[in-house]
Amino acid sequence: MVDSAIRKIIHVDMDAFFASVEQRDDPALRGRPVAVGHGASRGVVAAASYEARKFGVKSALPSVTALRRCPELIFVPPRFEVYKDVSRQIHEVFARYTDLIQPLSLDEAYLDVTANKSGIETAWRTAKAIRKAILDETGLTASAGISYNKFLAKLASDHRKPNGQFAVTPDMGEAWVETLPVSRFHGVGPVTAEKMKRLGIETGAHLRAKSLGFLQQNFGSSAEWYFAIARGVDDRPVNPNRVRKSCGSETTFDRDLTEPGEIEAGILRMADDVWRWCEARETFGRTVTVKIKYGDFQQITRSRSQPSVILTQENLQRCAIDLVRTVLPPIKGIRLVGVTVSNFGEAPAADLAAGVELPIFGESEAA
Repeated sequence: MVDSAIRKIIHVDMDAFFASVEQRDDPALRGRPVAVGHGASRGVVAAASYEARKFGVKSALPSVTALRRCPELIFVPPRFEVYKDVSRQIHEVFARYTDLIQPLSLDEAYLDVTANKSGIETAWRTAKAIRKAILDETGLTASAGISYNKFLAKLASDHRKPNGQFAVTPDMGEAWVETLPVSRFHGVGPVTAEKMKRLGIETGAHLRAKSLGFLQQNFGSSAEWYFAIARGVDDRPVNPNRVRKSCGSETTFDRDLTEPGEIEAGILRMADDVWRWCEARETFGRTVTVKIKYGDFQQITRSRSQPSVILTQENLQRCAIDLVRTVLPPIKGIRLVGVTVSNFGEAPAADLAAGVELPIFGESEAA
């Protein structure tokens, strides 16, 4: 591969964004354990300062649990309009250095600086300039990962947090991935990581040792993604216009099914396929749709919208099963089932901070 073909990708991730904004705006909070969210008995933590994280306080933790872990914890109600205003400032900084910006949430984005709009000599120095401009103009720190693809850049941004940066160069990418636990890979959430562990996959090296066939057998449509990232490969471009309205998966049975247990098993497999996509891209939806096609090709759908985005694999499974049970036992044999998630919402923290009752879910919060 010639140098001209190597992309230069920066992943910028603000450090404890919501909590840092609160500490910036209220000097009395600086150096103290802060949780953005509601401290009521049914409240949850939307974001935690680094001082609070030392006690095991993290996003999605019930407020009562957070207070048990850190009795000195200070709860601050969220101010999303303020966070959005600061996010706009940050994106104005990004735009000085590249036209290819793919926001992931209010506090993180991918930047493709291959074209070198700013005229800075290297991507490393570009990342330093971006972080300095953000600090100068917002008073907030950011971390950055620099690499030749999005997967590695996002991993790298976690590596020197807070207020640091790390580069993964083309000559080190594959070997570096092999040293990492798969639980750190974006796209491998807690449920998938536990399944991989049961299969003897705990590091990138373990994942790389598995054949594509093995991964397809155990992880379905996500197999090719896992196969690629174990080798440091990710061909996705930085897409500033990316809009995805839904994600779905469906399967046609070898024979028409009438047994409810077999039909539900098919629905669960499709829900798991969809969840892996949502988890890998950190994109979550509110609406679940189950598709059913009978042996005579008659097709029906059943949908349900939740008041907040679905944040756990178990909740998606439960919703899909509840929907398919509305047509069980079937009036005739079923040849195909599918599950789709749509109505994608804002970052999960927005729902959590609003006090929506949600189950605890795992996080890999390095922000």
